[in-house]
Amino acid sequence: MNRFSLNIILRILLLTITLAAVVWLYMRDMTPLAVLTIPLVALQIYGIYYYLNRINRKLTLFLESIRYEDFSIRFSADNQLGRSFRMLNHQFNEVLEAFRQTRAEKEANLKYIDTIIQHISIGVFSFDAEGRIELINPAAFRLLGIYRLRNIAELKTVHPGLSELLTELSSGNKTLYATRQEQQLSIHAATVRLQGRLIKLISIQNIHSELQKKELEAWQNLTKILRHEIMNSVTPIVSLIGTMKEIVDLDIAPSAGNREGIEDLREALLTVESRSKGIMNFVNAYRDYTTLPQPQFTRVNIKSLATTVSSLFQTDMKQAGIQFQLEVDAENVEIHADVSQLQMVLINLVKNAMDALEHTDNPGIHMKVYLNNIQQVCIEITDNGPGIDTDAMNKIFIPFFTTKKTGSGIGLSLSQQIIQMHGGQLKVLSPGNNGNGSTFLILLNT
Repeated sequence: MNRFSLNIILRILLLTITLAAVVWLYMRDMTPLAVLTIPLVALQIYGIYYYLNRINRKLTLFLESIRYEDFSIRFSADNQLGRSFRMLNHQFNEVLEAFRQTRAEKEANLKYIDTIIQHISIGVFSFDAEGRIELINPAAFRLLGIYRLRNIAELKTVHPGLSELLTELSSGNKTLYATRQEQQLSIHAATVRLQGRLIKLISIQNIHSELQKKELEAWQNLTKILRHEIMNSVTPIVSLIGTMKEIVDLDIAPSAGNREGIEDLREALLTVESRSKGIMNFVNAYRDYTTLPQPQFTRVNIKSLATTVSSLFQTDMKQAGIQFQLEVDAENVEIHADVSQLQMVLINLVKNAMDALEHTDNPGIHMKVYLNNIQQVCIEITDNGPGIDTDAMNKIFIPFFTTKKTGSGIGLSLSQQIIQMHGGQLKVLSPGNNGNGSTFLILLNT
C-alpha cells in the first residue's frame, strides 16, 4: 500500500472516530460539547477534500505551464506520497521537457533561417494585407537604396510605381522593375497564410550586373574573334611587304631605268607596311581587354587610394591650369579590392576628365569619396567640361567607341570590367552637352 492510500485511510478513520464521538456526546446529553466538536469534523472534511484535490491543482498547474509556455516548472514536491505520485510527476516532467525541446528546436531553426536570410545576396522582405513590413534583410535595403522600411507605401518617394506593382503581383509570378539608378530588378512573389493572415513574400535580385556580365562576355568573345581573324590576315601581308621590298632593292632597282617609278613603288610599300603594322598595334591594344587577370584582393584604405592617385596628377594639372579638389568623407573605411586595378581605373577616369577640359575656361576636377545610405563606398570624379551628349551616353562603355580624336576606345570598357570584377558598378552621370560637365560614379561594397 502506498503512502497516499494510507493517508486517505487514516484521514477517513480519524473522521469516522470524530463523528462517532459527536454522536456519542449528543446521545449522552452533552450537547454543548458535541457542538464544540462539529468544527473539528468540518476541518477534517476540508482536509480530506484539499488532500484529494492535490491532483486537480497539479493538473491545472501543468496545463497553465503549457498554455503560457513556461517549461521551467518541475513536479517533485509530493514524490514522498507514494509510487503513483512519483510516476505522475515523472510523466508531467517528461511532457514538459518534450515541449521545451520542441520549442528550443523551433527557435534554433528560426534563428538559422533568419541568419541565412540576413546573409544572402538576394533581397527578401514580406508584408501583410495592409502593407506593413514583417521581415526584410540587408540585401533588400541595399538593392532598394534605402535604410528603413516600415510600409511598402514608403517606396513611392524613392521608386514610383513599385509599391503598386508589389501589391498587384500575384503569387508565383515574376516581373522586372527598372530603378532610377538604371538597375534592373527581377521581382518574384509568393503568398503564404500565417495564423490566418495573408502574407506576401517578395524576393528581388539585381540582374543589371548579370546583363552587363553577359554583354561583357559577348564583347570579349567578339574581340577575340576579330583579333584572331585580323592578325591572321595582316601578318602575312606585313611579311610579304618585307619580301617585296627586298625584291625591289636587290632585283628590280639595279636594272631598272625608271628611278622615279622605283621610288614610288618603295613609298607605296612603306605606306602599306606602315598601315598594316598600325592595324596590328591597334588590334594588340585590345589584348588586355580579353586577358585581364583576376583581382588579387587585399584590404585597401579608400582614403589612401584616392590620395595616392590624386598625387600622381598634381604636376600635370598645375601645368594645365586645372583646379583639383579631393574630398574624403570616409576616413577609415577599407574595402576588399585589388589596389593596382583600382588605381588603373581612377587614373583612367582622371585622365579622361583632364582631356575633357582642354577647351574649358577655369577648368576644375572634383574627386569625392563617401559612404552612401546603404554603406557602399562611392567615388565621384566630376569635371566642369562640356559634358557628354545623349548619343554618346548610351555607347560610352562599348569597346572600340571613343569620342577622342586619338584613342582606342578601350579605357572605359576596361575600367567597367575591373569594377564589375570587384562586385561594384561604374556609372556615368552627365546632364548633356550643355557645359555642365560630367560625373563618373564608382560604387563598391565595403
